[in-house]
Amino acid sequence: MGLAGADTSRLLNKPEIPPPNKIPEDKWHLSYIIFFTLGLGYVLPWNAFITAVDYFSYLYPEASVDRIFAVANMFFILVVLFIIILYSHRSNVYVQINVGLGLVTLALLIVPIIDAVYIKGRVGLYDGFYVTVGAVALSALGNALVQGGIVGSAGELPDRYMQATLAGTAASGVLISFLRIFTKAVYSQDAAGLRKSANLYFSVGIVVMFVCMVLYNVAHKLPVMKYYSELKVLAVTEDEEVQGPLTGSVWRATLRDIVGRVKWYGFGLFLIYVMTLAIFPGYITEDVSSELLKDWYPIILITCFNVFDLVGKSLTAVYLLENPKIAVGSCIARLLFFPLFFGILHGPRFFRTEIPVMILTSLLGLTNGYLTSVLMILAPKVVKLQHAEAAGTVMVLFLVFGLASGSVLAWFWVI
Repeated sequence: MGLAGADTSRLLNKPEIPPPNKIPEDKWHLSYIIFFTLGLGYVLPWNAFITAVDYFSYLYPEASVDRIFAVANMFFILVVLFIIILYSHRSNVYVQINVGLGLVTLALLIVPIIDAVYIKGRVGLYDGFYVTVGAVALSALGNALVQGGIVGSAGELPDRYMQATLAGTAASGVLISFLRIFTKAVYSQDAAGLRKSANLYFSVGIVVMFVCMVLYNVAHKLPVMKYYSELKVLAVTEDEEVQGPLTGSVWRATLRDIVGRVKWYGFGLFLIYVMTLAIFPGYITEDVSSELLKDWYPIILITCFNVFDLVGKSLTAVYLLENPKIAVGSCIARLLFFPLFFGILHGPRFFRTEIPVMILTSLLGLTNGYLTSVLMILAPKVVKLQHAEAAGTVMVLFLVFGLASGSVLAWFWVI
């Protein structure tokens, strides 16, 4: 199905849904808060690793820490997402997410433990580096399980839960940004200060992951979550009565149909993250400077991006752009950020000053957040309810491909 079919009712060929007054109330917005927290949680570990990269670079001066971390993270996420998509018809998302949360928590625990018992701030102990890269890989494996499961589950629910999940991911960036500001203001920027900063990032991450594990297991007991879970079971049962169990060739055909229906949404999402990662954070942290703000400048710019990314992902709770053609067209138009940021480097002197750079960075974050949220909310609506989880995971795969491609492009576009 192309973009023109995006307004097809999500309830087509599905069990009749009772009127709204029969759907259980989300008391105190607890389910919304849980999905927001889970969104915050599943990206926080990676944010902790990359924010502490200064400390790891100090410990292991001969290693390309940030590049190795990025490759390990991206490789394992891509592999695991492929496997999840291929076998999602057999998977138990409850087990998948709990296992993922456990793996991520373990990965976060490894870093402070090895620092306390072995590294102790000493430079050049590369056995510790290999263990740390293993922790990054373990975190990526768990992240893929959690991210695929949470986004897939949110795709089966009303729009507000996907919006909550994505707003949570943006809030994770804001949290790390403010932690970075705090540590820079409070801790000395030497070896001891970097070590304290890194331990703080990982300590906060560990606490948040424990909270996520508790909240996720509470969510299944909430009446509103039980209602939508039972609705999916009913839809799956009716589907199997028509075409039989989703196994072998039946599932492969179904998966091809799902990808065909969401491909344009996925293409838009891919473009968003190619554009964003080509500029943020590398360009912002390495290619612009300020005599006034000095080494605070990149930190402030990253904070601007993260805050406006959160604003963008929150705006869909107020107004959702429901025309997919306009949404994908906006993703294409967003490529104009390339020449705009190029002008900052090579254009008139005024463009290189702090205010224009901050405005552009904020707009980059705002459009990143809003369009991501729009596409992730719309895509699961063009498939049947029982396939919304797989559609959400396919969208995550498009997103990760965009991240990987943008990270590569970041090395070349300024040249």
